[in-house]
Amino acid sequence: MLGAIAGDIIGSIYEHHAIKRKEFSLFDPRCRFTDDSVLTIAVAQAILEDGNYRRWVRELGRRYPRAGYGGSFSNWLFADDPAPYNSWGNGAAMRVSAVGWAFGDVENVLREAGRTAEMTHNHPEGIKGAQATALAVFLARTGHSKAAMRAEVAERFGYDLARTVDGIRPRYRFDISCQGTVPEALICFFDATSYEDTVRNAVSLGGDSDTLACIAGGVAEAFYGPLPEEMRARVQACLTEELWQITERFCRRFAAGT
Repeated sequence: MLGAIAGDIIGSIYEHHAIKRKEFSLFDPRCRFTDDSVLTIAVAQAILEDGNYRRWVRELGRRYPRAGYGGSFSNWLFADDPAPYNSWGNGAAMRVSAVGWAFGDVENVLREAGRTAEMTHNHPEGIKGAQATALAVFLARTGHSKAAMRAEVAERFGYDLARTVDGIRPRYRFDISCQGTVPEALICFFDATSYEDTVRNAVSLGGDSDTLACIAGGVAEAFYGPLPEEMRARVQACLTEELWQITERFCRRFAAGT
């Protein structure tokens, strides 16, 4: 989960200033956490407390009203009694990484990932994106090879994961859909040699950089292991004390060493 948050922070300054290169400063002074981190941590808080994703996403989300939420989600967040709005947006996938760490088998990972999505993103593509991301984290942390992960996710969800980062980059544009984000983020991981290389791949696509790096980074941490201490310290410095405490508590319980 820490890898997802770090990816969000690193990609934050490129979300609306796209770059098509892998050479850039990982933690620019302008980097900040966005809605991706807030909602990832809210899902983690729900897992730690009572499993009520809707409660904690709304409660924590409202505490950070300027985190960069999309219009439809913001309306849902601040409504008195909101209903799902049939979204296929990548917000369903960006917040789900904690599920891949916390649950011990594929059936439960898929069920809980669906629950985190359906309160807002109840479109089949929104649910699929969340499930694919959480499953990739689960498979990565349980010792599966990249080849096995690629085959399992592609077969289960029908994503084209046979492409490459270099092949995607030239024509890729900003895309907020799950179907236009999750496969590309996973390919950024499959084509990488390390956590850092994964995040650099994601940003270099020139799309929704914080979300691409959040999704890819969450999977990469689960596969490659704990982030370097310097990177962990940078993440802590970017988060509020409240957000860091929830993150640290979750990592101690479910991802010891991260």
